[in-house]
Amino acid sequence: MKIIERLKYIRIVRSLVYGSVGMITYPGLAMFNKIRIEGTEHLRDLPRRNVLFVSNHQTYFADVIAFIHIFCAVKWRKKNRLGIPYYLLNPFTNVYFVAAEETMNGNWVSRFFKLAGALTVKRTWRAEGKDINRERDESDTCKIDQALHKSWVITFPQGTTKPFAPGRKGTAHIIKNNQPVVVPVVINGFWRAFNKKGLSFKKRGSQLSIRFKEPLVIDYGKPVEEILEQVMEAIEQSKNYMLRSKHHVMHLLDK
Repeated sequence: MKIIERLKYIRIVRSLVYGSVGMITYPGLAMFNKIRIEGTEHLRDLPRRNVLFVSNHQTYFADVIAFIHIFCAVKWRKKNRLGIPYYLLNPFTNVYFVAAEETMNGNWVSRFFKLAGALTVKRTWRAEGKDINRERDESDTCKIDQALHKSWVITFPQGTTKPFAPGRKGTAHIIKNNQPVVVPVVINGFWRAFNKKGLSFKKRGSQLSIRFKEPLVIDYGKPVEEILEQVMEAIEQSKNYMLRSKHHVMHLLDK
């Protein structure tokens, strides 16, 4: 295992990364933009392990960074708000996030953020800007399984920032195999506030929203297709939401 892979599993290393990244990104989330948080009451009684957060995806990094801020704030008993970020003095580090290997190796900033707990996976459908078709790497699945056995994991079933893209069956396989507590999350506004990477502003004064829903009641014996369909409906990225989504209309108007 490479040294950077070893370091991200060390709690104090992740604490230092969360603290530094958190202080840099806090103004963009809570000062230059407005953030509305809902549903953190669903986080308080979750077990310490085998919890999978499934969410729609709008930027490469800002989405995950916002999640980490919220988890840290909830640890300090804040409800549906961030407030003053003193929570970064003792952050919540019992969480990992799934990210494309290509994205996390893109530059020194993304490599540094890997230390925050990135579980890098190889995309089976796209690489280096081109469409591909390759088999799922079982070692990638093992990384996620091992992380779930001891902590929380954040994943984005669509694997892309494109709204209403189809979900990937890999998420359903992970759910079926590990039977985790699955918490759906719906985010909005990040695509308007930040560039695609989520590291620079696109429009200040934007309204950001993150809504945590109740954990799903899942029949783990169902086929992966049905589990995936349930997940996509919960994160409001299914066909049922596509045409009536305000975000979808505004995204098209902004192009």
